[in-house]
Amino acid sequence: MTTLTTSPVAALLTRLFRQAEASAAELEHLVTAIPEAEQARLMQSKTEYRDLYGQLRDFPLAVSPETGQLLYMLARSCNARSIVEFGTSFAISTLHLAAALRDNGGGRLITCEFEPSKVEQARRNLQEGGVLDLVDIREGDALHTLRHDLPEQIDLLLLDGAKGLYPDILAMLESRLRSGALIIADNADYSPDYLARVRDVAAGYLSVPFADDVELSMRIG
Repeated sequence: MTTLTTSPVAALLTRLFRQAEASAAELEHLVTAIPEAEQARLMQSKTEYRDLYGQLRDFPLAVSPETGQLLYMLARSCNARSIVEFGTSFAISTLHLAAALRDNGGGRLITCEFEPSKVEQARRNLQEGGVLDLVDIREGDALHTLRHDLPEQIDLLLLDGAKGLYPDILAMLESRLRSGALIIADNADYSPDYLARVRDVAAGYLSVPFADDVELSMRIG
């Protein structure tokens, strides 16, 4: 048995995924009201992401259950002890990663979210899941909150925030990624500059698209 598959985490995730599914239709309605070209522009913007995600502050913007399990498996398989997450939302992905840390024997997960209401909800969810002691939630823009007090080496990095910032976040943390560190980027197709970097072996990465919406990369430099 694992922390992920037993209570309180398992029951909590079941409820959170049901809530995410229940809100999916409303979320799709809001998103489809924005012209496709404008959606792409906003998703890739380095300056207007606050407005976009501010409009979506009441939605969990959750990873899929399959992606959540993938995160847990990857963190367990690389024996991760130091994890950084860009984009907390309601902490569904955070719960999977924190469960892996617990089963790895402990560690530290640094995650960031600029929406105050989501920080509060994430904290409640992590407390209910019994893993808050493993998580450092930082409120504010990741370009500032992830610039200080970081581990010397990062074992796993999850990118699941504003897509236009993926290259900037990677560049900011790159020197701390240990050889063999894993980087998982959700909806990376919205960040072509990021994909160009991690798919370039000369830049020190091996990378493959995984399923329809995840890019899985490994630091080899």
